[in-house]
Amino acid sequence: MTDFDPWDELPEVEEAELLPPYLRDAGPSMRTWGELSYNPRTKAWTIKGDPAVCQLAKRLFPGAAGRGRGTARFSANRRAIGDLHWLMLRYPLEIREKDLSRWSDSLAAARGWAAARERAQLRPSSIDPKPGTFVGELREFQKAGAGFLKDNPRCLLADEMGLGKTVQALALLADRGEYPVLIVVPPHLVTNWRTEIGRFLRIEGREPVIHAIKGLKPYDLPEADIYLVHYLLLRGWKKELPEKAWSAVIFDEIQELRHAGTEKYSAASLLSDACETVFGLSGTPIYNRGGEIWNVVNILDFHALGDYESFTREWCYGYGNDLVTKPDLLGEHLRREGLILRRTKEQVLGELPPKRRLVQTIDFDDAVYAQLMQPALALAGELREEMSSFDRARIEEAVSQRERQATGIAKAPYVAAFVRALVEGGERVLLFAHHHEVMDLYKKHLKSCHPVFITGRETQAQKDKSVDAFMNGRSDLCVISLRAAAGLNLQRASCVVFGELDWSPAVHAQAEDRAHRIGQRDSVLCYYLVSPKGSDQDVQETLGLKVSQFTGLMGDRVQSQDEVLTAQSEARETMRRIAARLIAGVIPAD
Repeated sequence: MTDFDPWDELPEVEEAELLPPYLRDAGPSMRTWGELSYNPRTKAWTIKGDPAVCQLAKRLFPGAAGRGRGTARFSANRRAIGDLHWLMLRYPLEIREKDLSRWSDSLAAARGWAAARERAQLRPSSIDPKPGTFVGELREFQKAGAGFLKDNPRCLLADEMGLGKTVQALALLADRGEYPVLIVVPPHLVTNWRTEIGRFLRIEGREPVIHAIKGLKPYDLPEADIYLVHYLLLRGWKKELPEKAWSAVIFDEIQELRHAGTEKYSAASLLSDACETVFGLSGTPIYNRGGEIWNVVNILDFHALGDYESFTREWCYGYGNDLVTKPDLLGEHLRREGLILRRTKEQVLGELPPKRRLVQTIDFDDAVYAQLMQPALALAGELREEMSSFDRARIEEAVSQRERQATGIAKAPYVAAFVRALVEGGERVLLFAHHHEVMDLYKKHLKSCHPVFITGRETQAQKDKSVDAFMNGRSDLCVISLRAAAGLNLQRASCVVFGELDWSPAVHAQAEDRAHRIGQRDSVLCYYLVSPKGSDQDVQETLGLKVSQFTGLMGDRVQSQDEVLTAQSEARETMRRIAARLIAGVIPAD
């Protein structure tokens, strides 16, 4: 007996049958109502003709602009071409002879796009990348998400955090196999994207060549498959980036563009306009008011929601007001138009394990790290061969502890930025660290999240107050010392974040279990934020947890006494290795 696939019952449909009526050919006409021409400078089609037709165009199609009587202008995108063709069914226009070929191509593209959208409704794509192009396995909902991106080449993937938006985007790139690609990211995620690309993507059997764009001043870009640029640099590259023939542009955390009127927004708009395939990724595309979605969608598909004035007039509480009257109705419209896909953890819970662990590479302040390491370097220089084992061990431990602290401090602002995005996205977060100095930095950088603290410095009454505030929803962020987690019951948490690592897997497992308790029905997501420099790499190696293995070997059981002793021995060995590395000058003194 074979598995039944309901899609097998669907007959193949010709593209012409999929076309909506407004994109089908019109019959012969006795007269025309004006002239249609293309302006390559503005990339727009312009009607010059009967004022009644132009008046109707401006009133009927919010994207139609044009000053003065007898002029209406349509941007040359696929949606606008469809609208313009629809208008011409009623009011035929004479197309300027030199623009006939361009109009024919544009109309064919609009028809192909409309047919593809209809076909996607009948038979949505599901992507399972070919071996050799992608490393790893996708869950079924992730295959469907990558398929949605394939079916809708200008859209927003808005899955909740932790469902793998990055992996789905990379799966699509693997399926397409077309480069170069530009990925626009927040500053603190450049390193993580570089890591994830190298982990999952392959091009002709090799890792992709990645170039991270540096500085505001443009330069000749080297050859690469994937380019990374953070949002703060877009304004400096405003003219240059749209000139490059990108196969696709991806805006990660596209809520960075939820406010128009900035140089960053203007540069992103020009970049999007220059590329056919543009995706946005964000679990929180809007923060405050529903009208922010217009700015986001307008980057992905220009005037898909009309111009801002008409959008606020029809969808919001009035002209210029950005508070949407019926958010559910707007969401339904966006989904129907293939502009947005969102899945929550609850919707895909059946495909998720009770506890998921992700290692995420976080950025790192080299200057802060180098400054903090000066005393450690001086201390490491005191090591001598003739020293007693006791004195040597004492210095090695001190050097190791100082590097762990320097690592935690150097990455603290980036950890805070990552956690802030989680909290703003509606997650309830437990943030673990080891050093008080690091937790003090979290307090400073995460003030807007109103965190509560359990660091070992509080009285029992203060500790109880923090637990009560988190469990009863008065705070969605609890910062906890790794060694102060025992006995806490904080199962309201949906995310556990390790801003610093401990030597022992058992300590991490115990910290995870503050959220993942018996009876927990949610899938708890545990992030291990590691820096590419400093002590994190040594600690991972001591734990036997290379990044590729880290997610499966985190010690879900109580350690035996032999394992504890072995871990302590390996920790001492790592301390010696750190000290030797410092003496050898691997870490520069300035």
